[in-house]
Amino acid sequence: MIKIVAVFDGLKFSEATLAHSIRLAKEKKAHLVGLFLEDFTYQSFSKYQAIVKDQLTNEEIEKLEKKDDEIRAASRQRFAQACNDAGIDFSKHKEDNVAFPSLVQESIYADLVIIDQKETFMRLDERIPTQFVTDFLGATECPVLLVNNADPFSSVAMLFDGSPNSVFAIKQFSYVMGQHPGLEKEVITVKKPENSLHLPDGHLMKEFMTRHFPTAEFRVVKGLVADVEIPQYLKSKPGNVLVVLGAYKRGAVSRWFKESMADVLMKSLSNPLFIAHAK
Repeated sequence: MIKIVAVFDGLKFSEATLAHSIRLAKEKKAHLVGLFLEDFTYQSFSKYQAIVKDQLTNEEIEKLEKKDDEIRAASRQRFAQACNDAGIDFSKHKEDNVAFPSLVQESIYADLVIIDQKETFMRLDERIPTQFVTDFLGATECPVLLVNNADPFSSVAMLFDGSPNSVFAIKQFSYVMGQHPGLEKEVITVKKPENSLHLPDGHLMKEFMTRHFPTAEFRVVKGLVADVEIPQYLKSKPGNVLVVLGAYKRGAVSRWFKESMADVLMKSLSNPLFIAHAK
């Protein structure tokens, strides 16, 4: 039995995270942990604005804090009810400490973390990819499933560029999420127009895929820049395509100069992403 951690902001509850975590836990007969990161620095309102601008009394601020507590409690109940209705094994973790280190610590003891791409664990929203999500992708100790909508997966696209990291991600997807029978699967490689259609380490890769995903098809996309060609190709695919990729192995300084493919896909598409990187 694998352990899946579904991450929730109780003040901005993600129906996408709930739907995918329940669906996957049921398929895999996994233990599902609902992790509610209730950072003590984060409320639905600005205390500074409430005191200085709105000039609210302590009693009025306490009412706002109580309302936040009630919303968070309702979110935890929403998760528990959905798990009970689905008949899955689950538990709830409520963390009142700073959200980011709490999540990284939980990832050490998880087989998979599911989190909404929009999560910020702040009062204000951010453009995708958010700082919280990008920081977590660089620090996680297990694979991560990033979701953006509640729709079931329609097919699986595995990105392969010949690097060990891309193969590692496909391995982890196989181990954690399994075969997903009935879903079309593709291995996508981008090569420059002047290069041949042969895959990097083609014999070894096909031998590997035969053991893990024997029905997967191989697709070589011609183009100069993978960051352009892959999003364009994925946009042509119907449905909610799950993209598997190795990303965020490079350090933060390196990513200042060249975006991770995960960031490119989050900015240009709404696809779910399965991300794993070897440390």
